[in-house]
Amino acid sequence: MADEHATGKGVNPADSGTAQEGGTGRQTDETGSPPARPTAQGHGRTDPAAAQPAQVAADARAGDDRPLGRLGRPFNHRSPFFIGMAGAAGIAVTYALIQLVISVRDVLVLIGLAMFLAIGLNPAVEWLVGRRLPRWAAVTAIVLATLGLAGGFLALAIPALVDQGGQFAKQLPGYVHSLQDRHSVLGSLNQRFQIERRITELTTSGTGLSLAGGLLGAGRIVLSTAASFLIVCVLMIYFLADLPRITGTVYRCIPRSRRARAVLITDQVLMKVGAYVLGNLITSVIAGVATFLWLVIFGVPYPALLALFVALVDLVPVVGSTIGGVVVCLVALLVSFPVALATLGFYLAYRFVEDYLIVPKIMGKAVDVPGVVTVLAVLIGGALLGIVGALIAIPVAAAIRLLLNEIAFPRLDRS
Repeated sequence: MADEHATGKGVNPADSGTAQEGGTGRQTDETGSPPARPTAQGHGRTDPAAAQPAQVAADARAGDDRPLGRLGRPFNHRSPFFIGMAGAAGIAVTYALIQLVISVRDVLVLIGLAMFLAIGLNPAVEWLVGRRLPRWAAVTAIVLATLGLAGGFLALAIPALVDQGGQFAKQLPGYVHSLQDRHSVLGSLNQRFQIERRITELTTSGTGLSLAGGLLGAGRIVLSTAASFLIVCVLMIYFLADLPRITGTVYRCIPRSRRARAVLITDQVLMKVGAYVLGNLITSVIAGVATFLWLVIFGVPYPALLALFVALVDLVPVVGSTIGGVVVCLVALLVSFPVALATLGFYLAYRFVEDYLIVPKIMGKAVDVPGVVTVLAVLIGGALLGIVGALIAIPVAAAIRLLLNEIAFPRLDRS
């Protein structure tokens, strides 16, 4: 019996259960949780359902290092409930962002246009900064020079535009009479396209109110355009002054290991956009001046008005110069058919010179975009954002092409 007692054999089951309970109590005392209750079977095993609340209470108990209690178990990311809730939240946030972008679409277009113009003028500012001029002084000089050139151009153009507009209003009855003459150029066009009948329909009493409403709508459009122009100018000045700070903030969002390469690529993108903006402005001015000289030499009416129109539409790549040439040729028909034919030949020759001599000389290889990509970019940009989209289509395409050549294609070649 002494041996059995020493080895633990022959011990009463109740005593064994009591000993196990005591051991369990000592273990729970060390962890700080209350002792587990024995099962009804009496073999010293604890019921998991009965022990779970005690364990949860022990985990949630506050301590010195965790005054608000211990952290609970993480969510099961593979559970269907969690996946469904995460997907629904993602869809809701995406829909809200899309609606937000749609509601502020016009404002975003103005902000993007202002940033685009600021990037275009930044090379001139950097050139002055490189000559040890403070940035605020360089920005002020560039803005004043730009406004001075625009103001001088308008000061010279507006009187001529007003005078030629008045001449057009005085000669309008003569043009209407020419529509009725079958032997004139306008008469032949009238017979083919029924121009006189369409003008009569527009001026009838039934459409007089709609015409007046259209004039009021045109006035609102002019005021809205002027306000948008002022907003773009103000934002452009702010962006031009703070462009280094803006780019520095963007660079800090990039991991440090990739920051140096990102800076080089971004500088190349900014250089391409700046070269395109300055080059496009110069080529548009050249197109307007060449048109004005040609029209004055051949006696085509309204040379200043048509030259300004050609300079503005020439800012739109691919299709702008074509539209300007067609309008000028139609006006040249008022003089004679040979003059209109000569004007058509002039625009074909100028388009060749602009594409193969002027643009490569001014822009160089800064905007190296294939012709097919240029046409597609202009069409897509115009469909998405109208004239603004067509204006920024080529530099955006050049930036995307640079990113593909520097990032995407090398990774695909290594894979």
